[in-house]
Amino acid sequence: MLVGGRELKYATFDRVKEQQCPDASQHNIGAMAVPPSYSDLGKAAKDIFSKGYGFGIVKLDLKTKSQSGVEFNTSGSSNTDTGKAAGNLETKYKMKELGLSFNQKWNTDNTLATEVTVEDQLAQGLKVALDTSFVPNTGKKSGKLKTGYKRDFLNVGCDVDFEGPIIHAAAVVGYDGWLAGYQMAFDTAKSKLAQNNFALGYKAGDFQLHTNVNDGTEFGGSIYQKVDDKLETAVTLAWTAGSNNTRFGIAAKYALDKDASLSAKVNNASLIGVGYTQALRPGVKVTLSALIDGKNFNTGGHKVGLGFELEA
Repeated sequence: MLVGGRELKYATFDRVKEQQCPDASQHNIGAMAVPPSYSDLGKAAKDIFSKGYGFGIVKLDLKTKSQSGVEFNTSGSSNTDTGKAAGNLETKYKMKELGLSFNQKWNTDNTLATEVTVEDQLAQGLKVALDTSFVPNTGKKSGKLKTGYKRDFLNVGCDVDFEGPIIHAAAVVGYDGWLAGYQMAFDTAKSKLAQNNFALGYKAGDFQLHTNVNDGTEFGGSIYQKVDDKLETAVTLAWTAGSNNTRFGIAAKYALDKDASLSAKVNNASLIGVGYTQALRPGVKVTLSALIDGKNFNTGGHKVGLGFELEA
């Protein structure tokens, strides 16, 4: 009984300790997490405005994976306004034991692209990739060397475009939910900056704030909030120096159930977008969307879209 009493006492003490001092990894998640890349800042709000829509396009996406681990992504689309059809084929193969990945793309514009990536081999958190493209019709070739390094509090990247050559660099630092980033592009031929961008944001569990300044002339910001398990909302603002026109938009996504969701967005140009996504069965998803011009409702010009996603 004494041993059992001690066990009960220790178990009770452990529960009290957990209540008073939560798990350290959860307590320090904001301070120790690797920040996103510069291009992914404000991504939650961007996804609310972009995903679930496909105005003026009929699109089919097919994703399959072979037994050897090769992934195939095939996509085809048709523009309902112009009637132009486009398609692309992408293959991915990863050698996890060597940290290597191969990615090949081909599209109907007859462009071949190949990317070879080495990750976490030269150093932990370091990613190096060589991205090349070739157009057989014209013989045009291009290449880009991409590097990235990420660790706690820091995410940096540097790309060298051999065609320019232009150097693209970006860095994001984060601490306790706060994020600050800088992005630049340097034209070595002209010895001047071609791009000079700053960003500042805050990320919490159900709330994200993002602001940015591009080249000192374009100002933008976004707010994302996860209201509950079913509803997500986002607001974007943009303004260009020398112009009195402020652009803004409001978007929301509501999960009707585990297989269906409804999306809607509107901007100050009176463009109203709605989208409905339904998972018909595992691996089969259909998306219906429409764009309505509120200022010219009776004159037409509205767009509809249809998309199918198949995965096996």
